[in-house]
Amino acid sequence: MDLIYQILDFIKPDNLINWLLDLLGVYVYFGLFFIIFAEVGLAVGFFLPGDSLLVVTGLMAKTLPEKLNILYVLPAFFLGSVIGDSTGYWTGRFMGKSLFKREDSFIFKPSRVEKANKFFEKHGPKTIILARFVPIVRTFAPLVIGASGMPYRIFVTYSLLGGFIWIFGLVLVGYFLGGVVEQALGIKLQDHIEKVVIVVVFLSILPPIIEYFKHRSERDKEPQEEAVEV
Repeated sequence: MDLIYQILDFIKPDNLINWLLDLLGVYVYFGLFFIIFAEVGLAVGFFLPGDSLLVVTGLMAKTLPEKLNILYVLPAFFLGSVIGDSTGYWTGRFMGKSLFKREDSFIFKPSRVEKANKFFEKHGPKTIILARFVPIVRTFAPLVIGASGMPYRIFVTYSLLGGFIWIFGLVLVGYFLGGVVEQALGIKLQDHIEKVVIVVVFLSILPPIIEYFKHRSERDKEPQEEAVEV
């Protein structure tokens, strides 16, 4: 149990960034690239911070410009997201339909693939953009889309657009939000990183929660409609 707590503490965005700064120094951008690449492109990376890492990195880039240059942070994250997406796509393309027949394991859960598949069936190519903002789905969506046989040129077009919106949007929110909040409320967000992470995580999981209750409500209405028809 202690090990789990240590891992969870380690992957907190601010702890992870500080560790990378201590380990890599000026080469920290390679570490940032790899984290987003792994979170998006490797099935084992679903547990890594995504949205919260982007926002917190933007916030820290504003307060520590000598250590985190926003002009290097943005392309590092963007390349990691696009290359990670493509890695997931080609992995799914290679595995094909066998992807849906893999056995349950500690790392690979068929339920996660099925969740991404339902998301894809509902939203089509837009999934590549929308999934960027849904934890877990963004990790497995490229696998499912690759297995579906979607042409790569279509996939990579949406991937570039989605990656740009996701990376630049969230990083710049963190970058500018700190100054706005401090000026308006006199609160330094860098002193409240954990609260920032909680808010970002909550906003990240809010759409799936809303979708779940919406689907549940529609499902509950079906028996009632059938009863009325009878």
